[in-house]
Amino acid sequence: MLLTTGGLPGLFEREVLFFGGKGGVGKTTCAAATALAASRAGRKVLLVSTDPAHSTSDIFERPIGPEPVPLLPNLWGLEIDAATESARYVREVKDRVRVLFGHSILKEAYKQIDLAASMPGAEEVALFDRMGGLIRGEDTRFDLIVFDTAPTGHTLRLVKMPELMDAWIRALTRSRRAMLGVEGDDKEDPILVSLRDRFDRLQTLRARLMSGRTTAFVLVLIPERLPIEETARAIAQLDDTGVKVGGLVVNRVLPAETSDAFLQARRAQERVYLDEIAARFGTRPRIFLPQYPRDVYGLASLGPVAEAMAAAAGVSR
Repeated sequence: MLLTTGGLPGLFEREVLFFGGKGGVGKTTCAAATALAASRAGRKVLLVSTDPAHSTSDIFERPIGPEPVPLLPNLWGLEIDAATESARYVREVKDRVRVLFGHSILKEAYKQIDLAASMPGAEEVALFDRMGGLIRGEDTRFDLIVFDTAPTGHTLRLVKMPELMDAWIRALTRSRRAMLGVEGDDKEDPILVSLRDRFDRLQTLRARLMSGRTTAFVLVLIPERLPIEETARAIAQLDDTGVKVGGLVVNRVLPAETSDAFLQARRAQERVYLDEIAARFGTRPRIFLPQYPRDVYGLASLGPVAEAMAAAAGVSR
């Protein structure tokens, strides 16, 4: 069963898709199903999990690690671990510092880098750096990246990170220019060259995040009070940052016809929330997925969800 209200047209035409929502609403299932459906339609897809729970390995019933691994024809999986990315990020920064600074201050520079790496938020920066490279399309093997993200609040911080890092890089650049006594960029100064390179990459990333043709954020919710409220907040914040909301997936909708008294009562309560979803998100494209009789685990049970996502996107196998 797939009930649509406008469907999710053009979903597979994007290059980057984020699936987000409150924890436990089924966003991993929806992200995995979309990635599977797009790969069956001929896209070369990388499914990326940034959620610390990393349920993608469970769904596909095989290990997925910090580097892309093939899962099926046209489909690869990647699970980004914040601690692993932080260690990688620190190594790369130290390698760059080794080139920029002389041996006399290298030990102190390393000490400051290790101190910064232990500060709150450092792992998020490293996680964002890895995501940024994927969003910019630096791995040319893939033409669609599907992100199964952590709960909404965490994801929104990552979306806002370009703006925060942009301000930080501008401040460092001004400080370096003042130190050198120059007005513009000194193309001979390796630190200014490095800052300019980082600034340019952030600008490219921001442009791709804000482009509705390139990127879309799909919000997954279930017809209950808390997911509805979180979805409303997420839409407001995404609209504020300029990231395109590609649509909503209302998951785990109960069957309309049932003789079971308990399910009838639950269905009556659910109807109230479905009406509220229609009232509050009526201008947003959305689809409704049923409550399946069993957990979605493995390709056999993921297949029907993939077919539903393909139908919502207007794509047939």
